Amino acid sequence: MKISLKKKKLQNGKLSLFIEYYKGSTTDEKGKRIHLRDFEFLKIYLHQNPNSAREKKENKESLHLAENILAIRQSDYIQGKFDVKNISKSKRPFLDFYKEKMEEKANSEKNYGVWTSAFVHLKNCVSSNFLFDEVDDSFTKRVRRYFDEKARTKSDLPLSMNSKYSYFNKFKACLRSAFDEGYLNINYAARVKSFEQAESQREYLTFSELQALTNTQCKYKVLKKAFLFSCLTGLRWSDINNLTWSEVRDEDDNTFRVNFRQKKTDGVEYLYISKQARDLLGERQTPHDRVFYGLKYSAVYNNEIVRWCNRAGVFKHITFHSARHTNAVLLLENGADLYTVQKRLGHKEIKTTAIYAKIVDEKMRESAHIIPNLELNIKL
Repeated sequence: MKISLKKKKLQNGKLSLFIEYYKGSTTDEKGKRIHLRDFEFLKIYLHQNPNSAREKKENKESLHLAENILAIRQSDYIQGKFDVKNISKSKRPFLDFYKEKMEEKANSEKNYGVWTSAFVHLKNCVSSNFLFDEVDDSFTKRVRRYFDEKARTKSDLPLSMNSKYSYFNKFKACLRSAFDEGYLNINYAARVKSFEQAESQREYLTFSELQALTNTQCKYKVLKKAFLFSCLTGLRWSDINNLTWSEVRDEDDNTFRVNFRQKKTDGVEYLYISKQARDLLGERQTPHDRVFYGLKYSAVYNNEIVRWCNRAGVFKHITFHSARHTNAVLLLENGADLYTVQKRLGHKEIKTTAIYAKIVDEKMRESAHIIPNLELNIKL
């Protein structure tokens, strides 16, 4: 590959400096030669016809800067081609780089949380002085062994299979970034096996259990209304918690819907809801008021959901998110197709929704054995 510095004339009369990566040529089906090039525009500019000492000085400094960048790019290419390590990058601490990648995820609350949790564990098995120069296959296997055998939760329990899967994948993502950015000459992430992801159990309520909850007292009225609203609509906790009256639309033809921005995906959605779901919301307030005023995420509210279920005779590990699972199962049981359920729940992949269909199918198989055996007498 040939790496060279080029100039391009702009409409304003200046010259834009860029680096051309020439990768040779090929021919198409008609025999026409096609040159393979990539470009990196440096955002460095020259005066085309400098007419003052100041402009000549600026051109000299800009050209010198561009040539230095060119030298770095050529050096990086040579180091990669001949498997020569970049000395300055190889002396950087691994955890320092991981933390940098972690902070880049700060705008994604859930993803950032997983990166942060993995970082807590990595600090237990990787020294703060451990350098990229020391990364090898034995290091990646040692980290994997830590997550598999030694890592513990805050309750001093072994990590679940899904936690191992999630945390170790963040470690591998960091290794891939390090390889892409020239800190490593070998993609060690591709050489170490990930953990298997366990199929998570989706706890849900049957219709009769949901009916029992509606007839049972909950200590916090707003919690009861919000939970039942989620069971009837499938909305997530975050979307229910942030729902304002301006997003609740009462149509003229006695239909109701909510227009909202999904906190998880940041996508704008609208969802038709039943009259019963609308009735749970109560009387309309001012547009910017929260619909479920006083609702909050806390251990107190989470524990009350469990106690409420127990009082109703439901002895399952039910969380607020179980209401969303309940909605999916009830929709499928009552004839909704997978595509409709996928759209209502806001799933990007149909395979996510298909898990609920599997639950319904299992219940159908179980129902085949509900009827007691008859004492058959075919001859009569």
